[in-house]
Amino acid sequence: MKNNPLLEKAIRNIVDFPKAGIIFRDITSLIQNKSAFKKAVNLLCNKYKGKKIDKVVGVEARGFIFGAAIAHKIGAGFIPVRKKGKLPCKTISATYELEYGTDTLEIHEDAIKPGESILIIDDLLATGGTVKAVTGLVNQLKGRIQGIGFVIELVDLKGKEKLKGYPVFSLVKFRGH
Repeated sequence: MKNNPLLEKAIRNIVDFPKAGIIFRDITSLIQNKSAFKKAVNLLCNKYKGKKIDKVVGVEARGFIFGAAIAHKIGAGFIPVRKKGKLPCKTISATYELEYGTDTLEIHEDAIKPGESILIIDDLLATGGTVKAVTGLVNQLKGRIQGIGFVIELVDLKGKEKLKGYPVFSLVKFRGH
């Protein structure tokens, strides 16, 4: 699939952030652009139309923006997956590797009923570690992952390889980082 020109143009590229040699793909410029934001949400919704999604899981924090909009539009519930200590009820957690160290994500233990159809949404697929942790949480709660959607995919970081076996979709693909 070729990148949508409206979406690609709406994503701001910030050179040498957060460190030298990195091109940061900033979605804040996309969500500020009402046409681009609407297009991104509609394209993701169209991809998952007819899948009978029960709940959309959005990954903190930018996944909340797209996940909640998609859940609303397709008539599904929304589940936030948050950093450790941010959810008020009983949770289950998954720890994953970062470039320097680890991080932990949590989901309420009653967020998914066994067998529910789940769509996972995040803004960006880079190395895949974050969303791989989220798939573990959904699987632990016995949800059925119907798809994993991203606005941006950094192809050279090969995050899709960590998500083998799952239907992964991204709207805009960038090479180089």
